Amino acid sequence: MKKLQNPHKKGNFANTNYKMSETLSHLNGTKSEIYQSLLPQIVALIGDEQDAVANMANISAALKEAFNFFWVGFYLVKNDELVLGPFQGPIACTRIQKGKGVCGTAWLNAEAIVVADVDAFPGHIACSSLSKSEIVIPLIKNNLVVGVLDVDSEHLNHFDHTDLEHLTNLCQWFSEKL
Repeated sequence: MKKLQNPHKKGNFANTNYKMSETLSHLNGTKSEIYQSLLPQIVALIGDEQDAVANMANISAALKEAFNFFWVGFYLVKNDELVLGPFQGPIACTRIQKGKGVCGTAWLNAEAIVVADVDAFPGHIACSSLSKSEIVIPLIKNNLVVGVLDVDSEHLNHFDHTDLEHLTNLCQWFSEKL
């Protein structure tokens, strides 16, 4: 996996000289091409901003805009439970226990989970009956899960290796900023 870096520093993506703008650009092509265009823009959008809430809000908005996901957002570990953070989409579950549902299982195991059919996932927490598939990527800092990125689709089997690779890459980069 290619490591995401701040485009303002040396050793960044080849040909990524993005500046923050009001809209995202070049969001067409294959899923992989969209991610390849989007991720450097997210890095540029965040820049040197240190506020985690602002950054999570912009990441959620960028992913929702680029892919029209049903729901995309963050849950943060607080007092030994996941607590809803910035997101885009319909209202969501506010708190999730460790090991419960897809998010809680990703947190417990400290690993990403791709679920083709949420109704087939044991213990799935249905925040919305419209959600059909899901991908959850843990945010790991200093070998501890500090939160998760949760993305839902209203389509079955929506997420694949491309999503897993690029969203994991994004979360690894973002975890370093937390």
